Order: sequence, then C-alpha cells, then structure tokens
Amino acid sequence: MSKVDDKKQQKRESLLDSAFQLFIEHGFSKTSISDIVRSAGVAKGTFYLYFKDKFDIRNHLIAHKASQVFQNAYEAMGREQITDFEEQVIFIADHILDQFSVNHSLVLLLSKQLSWGFLKSSVFQAPGSSSSGDTPTILAIFHSLLEQARYSYRNPEIMMYLILELIGGSSYNAILYEQPVPLSELKPYLYQTVRGILRQHRQAPTD
Repeated sequence: MSKVDDKKQQKRESLLDSAFQLFIEHGFSKTSISDIVRSAGVAKGTFYLYFKDKFDIRNHLIAHKASQVFQNAYEAMGREQITDFEEQVIFIADHILDQFSVNHSLVLLLSKQLSWGFLKSSVFQAPGSSSSGDTPTILAIFHSLLEQARYSYRNPEIMMYLILELIGGSSYNAILYEQPVPLSELKPYLYQTVRGILRQHRQAPTD
C-alpha cells in the first residue's frame, strides 16, 4: 500500500472510529456528520469522499467492526493451529463472544443490526473482494476452512445462518444483563447446540 493509500485508509478509519464512539455515546439520531468530522479531525468534504451520508457510514461501520471481530478470532485460531472444522467453529465463536463480553459497545452496535442479508452483501463479500486488498474476507475464510475440513456439509450457508442466529440471539441478554444466566454458564449449552447443528449437516469424509 502506497503512502497516499495509507493516508486515505487512516482517514477512513478515523471517521469510522469517531462515528462508533459518537453513535454509542449519543445515539445514531443525535449524531450529525459535523459531529463525526469534528471528532475525526478532518474536513467535512473528506467525509463525502468515503461515505454518501450518515446511514452509509453506519452500514460501513457495522461491516468494519464485524469484520474486525472475526479477523481477531481467526488470527487467534491460527496461532492455536486448530485443524478440525468443528473445533475451528467453536473456537471462533468463543473468541468472538469473549470480545463482546469485554466490550459491550460492540454488542450494542452489532447484535441488533446484523442480518444474514447484510452479512452476505457487506461483511462476507465474495472471495477475493476484500476491501483492504490483502485481508481475506469472512466468506473466503469460511470456504477455505470448508475445503480443508474432513467432512463435507450439506447447505453450508444455511448451516452457518442457523449458527449465527443462535449465537447472536442467545448471547445478547447473557452478555449485557446476565439473563437468563451469565455468559460463562450459557456457553456449554450454546456450544453443544452448535455442535449438533454442525453434525446434522455433516456428510461423508472428504478424504
């Protein structure tokens, strides 16, 4: 990445970071574009080089934060050298939930915003279409893990949709309000169900 491209990326990320803080502190409706650029320390015209309006930066922000959370989990999994697909899914889910448990702002931003359609179009993207150019997309990683898995899986997108909905829907109250139980108590039940979904979709070994 050239110095010019690097500066552009820094400005864009500064706008996203400022928007994140302001949306969490004051709410989306009470945050203006002027507030965002003032906090980011850039000119208002710079905002429109990257985003169409406030709704556009919110959508990019959600995609940006969701991708960051997943990339953190994926990189941590790589350091652990986990090769079994089922264990990879559980590790990534656990790491993401741990990130949420220490940053409730992420939960507030992501949990009520993400839908499968939004994930596919804005966060997963098509393989090779990563916005950074050198970071694989979530969808590319998912397909790579599937290709290396010992088993093949029926309807893998439906399988992951069920897992995402399960984790997102059941963990929100556990993280924020410890209801019906704290997250640490919920996790064993949650992961047992995730394993059940994976095994229901499992087909013959690929080797």
